[in-house]
Amino acid sequence: MRTESQTLEFKRLWKDDYLRTICAFANGEGSRLLVGVDDDGQVIGLENGRELLETLPNKIHNKLALLVDVILNQQEGREYLEVAVQGTYAPVSYAGKFYKRSGSNTVELTGSNLTHFLLKKYGKTWDDIAEERFSLADIDPLTVEKFKRLAQDRIPGIQDEESTKALLRKLNLYDGEHLKRAAILLFGRNPQQYYIQSHSKIGRFLSETDIQSSDIIEGNLIDQVDRLMDVLRLKYLKAYISYDGMHRRETLEYPYDALREAIINALIHRDYTDTSNLQIRVYDDRLVMYNGATLSPEVPIEKFDQPHQSRPFNPTMAAVFYKCGYIENWGRGTLNIIDYCLKAGLPRPEFAYEWGAVRATFYRKQRQDEHAVGGVSGGVKKLLEFIEENPGLTAKAISEAMDTPLRTIERWLKALREQEKIEFQGAPRTGGYVVKEH
Repeated sequence: MRTESQTLEFKRLWKDDYLRTICAFANGEGSRLLVGVDDDGQVIGLENGRELLETLPNKIHNKLALLVDVILNQQEGREYLEVAVQGTYAPVSYAGKFYKRSGSNTVELTGSNLTHFLLKKYGKTWDDIAEERFSLADIDPLTVEKFKRLAQDRIPGIQDEESTKALLRKLNLYDGEHLKRAAILLFGRNPQQYYIQSHSKIGRFLSETDIQSSDIIEGNLIDQVDRLMDVLRLKYLKAYISYDGMHRRETLEYPYDALREAIINALIHRDYTDTSNLQIRVYDDRLVMYNGATLSPEVPIEKFDQPHQSRPFNPTMAAVFYKCGYIENWGRGTLNIIDYCLKAGLPRPEFAYEWGAVRATFYRKQRQDEHAVGGVSGGVKKLLEFIEENPGLTAKAISEAMDTPLRTIERWLKALREQEKIEFQGAPRTGGYVVKEH
């Protein structure tokens, strides 16, 4: 039995509204529309098949400016039409609107999705577009000098480049006599003057709704990388001190290299047509990054923890970040992040895609002083106090009552069980956690 898919659609009879489906097929890689076939892929036949064979090609050409193959087929004495649509290089619209296929559905393209679709059809990306309103006066010379220092290993002789204009041309940041959007985001004195959404935010969260403190990081992207890391390190993250002989060692609660890699990835892959910004939320037990992004079909969120191709959403900016040594050009960013965390003894970070944003969650490792026998602190302590006041609840019920993710609650429960602070009493479905008597 055949089933509908990205490239195959069944219709019992013809309606002019199905021109939207043909439009969507043309904007993809080409597909087939079968008319006279039910939802299960069974041929039920057409009474006006021969009439449609004559009229449909002209109707499709007049409405969509497309030439398609319309074929009249037979199966067990029943006629059905096959409309074969080839993918087009130029975008196709129907009644002034653009459509694409998403699985077995036809969806209208609007907003940033429409913008990126049109750019892709013409072989462009958002960051590669030139803007007449930009000039060299918008470029920050200090950032240019910083880039030269960073890029001297990958671009020999870059330090000898005296002209900023010549350097930006060498980096493919000019289109004719106009600077591209990437130039302002990477090197601009004040990119937020043109793209207000290009700033980043850091916040300390006591709960999902209770914010203790926050910072806004502005400036160009090359500078934002270091400024974000400095603010995180100095204000938001704990550092643990140890000694190797006479040498003092300072270790962040999350691996520095993992956070830096995640920030660089976020800035490169951000969808700057979206009004959201990079948000870094620091909780007692985890750090979460939210980044507005449009994922490549070739690299869905499920492949973030697997070897995959490099598919930067902003390739012009990615090329500059590569040349200054910020990234490798092998699609290993998320794999490096996972490796850094595992080597530091932290849980594997998680990646998810929701509400048009990539969410990266880093889980903190509890130190010995936080779960040593005889004492607990932080979120584990809050959980112990909650169970003492509300005995007999399941992990799920506790998660809902404390407004804390179930995964976090389960991790805290495990720590308390290992310390023999709590125990589970009753049947698995009806029992709950209680504080042990000592």
